Amino acid sequence: MRRSLQLQAAPMRRSLFRKYFLALFTAVIVPVTASGISDAWFGYRDQRAMLSALVRVEATSAAGKIQSFLDGIKDQLGWTVQQSWAHDEGQHRLDALRVMRRVPAIVSITLVDDVGIERLYVSRIDLNRREGGSDRSGDPAVVGVRSNGTWYGPVTFHDGSEPFMTMATAGNRKAGGIVVAEINLKLVWTVVSEIRVGSSGRAFVLDQTGRLIAHPDISKVLQGTDKNTAAALTRLRDEIAFAGGEATTARNAENEPVVTAMAAIPGVGWTVFAEQAQAEAFAPLYASLWRTVGLLLAATVFASALAYWLARRMSGPIRLLEEGTEKIGAGQFEHRIDIATGDELERLADRFNEMAQELAMSRDRSERIARLKRFLAPQVAELVEKSGDESVLAGQRAEVVAVFCDLRGFTAFSAHAEPEEIMQVLREYYKALGAIITRYGATLTNFAADGLMVLVNAPVPCADPALRAVEMAIDMQDDVQRLIAEWRLHGHAIGFGIGLAMGWATVGRIGYEERVDYTAIGHVVNLASRLCSSADDLQILIDHAAAQSVRGKISMIALGTRQLKGFDEQIPAYDVGTRGGRSNAVHAPNEGSKG
Repeated sequence: MRRSLQLQAAPMRRSLFRKYFLALFTAVIVPVTASGISDAWFGYRDQRAMLSALVRVEATSAAGKIQSFLDGIKDQLGWTVQQSWAHDEGQHRLDALRVMRRVPAIVSITLVDDVGIERLYVSRIDLNRREGGSDRSGDPAVVGVRSNGTWYGPVTFHDGSEPFMTMATAGNRKAGGIVVAEINLKLVWTVVSEIRVGSSGRAFVLDQTGRLIAHPDISKVLQGTDKNTAAALTRLRDEIAFAGGEATTARNAENEPVVTAMAAIPGVGWTVFAEQAQAEAFAPLYASLWRTVGLLLAATVFASALAYWLARRMSGPIRLLEEGTEKIGAGQFEHRIDIATGDELERLADRFNEMAQELAMSRDRSERIARLKRFLAPQVAELVEKSGDESVLAGQRAEVVAVFCDLRGFTAFSAHAEPEEIMQVLREYYKALGAIITRYGATLTNFAADGLMVLVNAPVPCADPALRAVEMAIDMQDDVQRLIAEWRLHGHAIGFGIGLAMGWATVGRIGYEERVDYTAIGHVVNLASRLCSSADDLQILIDHAAAQSVRGKISMIALGTRQLKGFDEQIPAYDVGTRGGRSNAVHAPNEGSKG
């Protein structure tokens, strides 16, 4: 085995050395000019990446400040629509005035109730109104809030100077109504005016239509956006979008070559651009080219020596890792790798050893869970395994609900049906019941042919076990009756009955080392089994203890007392109604009808 590993590892060591030496030899003999071109290319790429990051950071920062500005206003406006209009309207006026005092950018606030009627108008520049009564339900702001929760209007300019925008939002409760506010966007101009990318870089903002709404030169905003400028800005936005949002080199609206990036403000659909002239952006690149030429030869020699040492240092650990990988792949999870290089290779070996240990633990855990899932619901098995405490499976006294169920007429059906038909019926039958048992977290103790025994409240206790067991039985009966309806279309006369009893029993594991089952022993188990045998198709028979526990929660019919096989006294029985009705009922004798 080791000889085989050595033969396989040797070519890889030679290939590793050959790779390093050929690469370094080429680097040594390549003309200095070629090395300079390569360095220039990587320098250009690094410089461009740095510029891209810088310009994107500026654009994102500006977008974040503008978004925070708008979100802050939105949060403050939310306080004005917290109270219902059934409360004192004076409180709404106080809330509106308080918000305007906290947020100087708000010029006016209009409060509209939940049916669209204006109830209050407060303004810094106009007369206030109370109980205006005008119908605002058709206003774009009110319609937009009802559709999206928050609405932002287009940007307008008052007196041809300051930009304004209308914002509307609704309260958490419908009764709070809608608040519509007019916002002074002068702060947006302040944000973009303060941004500097290098010495000549700048930032500006476009709205959804491509109109310039904020620029360091306010005159460009006031002049409006002509068709040529709009086309140039749209082209610039498309080029950045085509580049995946990364900064790109392009020509701006003034046809100047720039490095530019953009960031979106999702709430209002605006776009923030940051740009820097290409001549300024790449000036440091040319200076760095001359510095790299002098270091190229020394760096090549140093890289050659270092690569030789690294190849020697890496070949041994790589061989050990290859050998360890093969052993782990063969299932030898106890194998460990010992590498003491003090670097990433040693950490890699440590991670490899940890992986092997975790795989061994995972294998042991999977085996434990597999053993537990033979008789426990999957979620119960996971719970027992995760806690690491299997004492709940030890023999003990517990109050349980035992549930027995089997098919009616199955013996006669299996005597005449083909084996394939029998197996198909059982597969559908167990699949339906298994899903329900798992969903209710019950424990399947055993099954034989068409009969099942299920425990509720053991080994893991649950709240109201009788109710859970009865609801599980109802779901079982409903699902199996749907299957029975399909089986009868194929001429199979099959029914389904369930018996359920609640009481104390001894529960725990039973068996021997190679085969262990979890079961319950006691009077309640015998009683549930006999009730199942006594049940007709579509019946769910429960005993008196279970009936008392679910009384008032589940509808049932008292059937009086019955003489059950193996019991001296008459046993009271109750029939639990199902959701599916009794249209498919097939009656069988009360005694001896099992199977």
